[in-house]
Amino acid sequence: MSNIPAGTEIAATPDGRKARQPLSDAASPTHGNDREGPVAALKSLSKPDYSQVSCGSVINQKYSPSMFSDDANRAKMRELIKYYFKKGGQEIQINSVSRKVLEDAIEHPEEYSDLVVRVSGFSAYYNSLDNAVKLDILARTEHA
Repeated sequence: MSNIPAGTEIAATPDGRKARQPLSDAASPTHGNDREGPVAALKSLSKPDYSQVSCGSVINQKYSPSMFSDDANRAKMRELIKYYFKKGGQEIQINSVSRKVLEDAIEHPEEYSDLVVRVSGFSAYYNSLDNAVKLDILARTEHA
């Protein structure tokens, strides 16, 4: 979650991130910059040799719940994850909560007391998170 306060101290960046906006979380692409889809993002993120650094390559991705709704989609997800690790990726953290649900949970928190999300390195009840963290999770690209 340090990407949020760190971003408030940093000017705009060449990737289109505005001044004082959150930085990308961990090794994940800056929000909105993974426009070519999850395969392209994972290919890009697996290029560096992370065995030479101590920080690793944690990435956070958000997928539509439909990606886990049937055997065919689950098989695609399994192959995508296996591909990432085969290419040298080290850690992928996945949320499977739709943008609509996250937005509704902000508007009507009383209806989502049991909603758990992956933040970055830990999971938490969405309603227990600071609003800036909720918005940061909401801003992640939702792949379908």
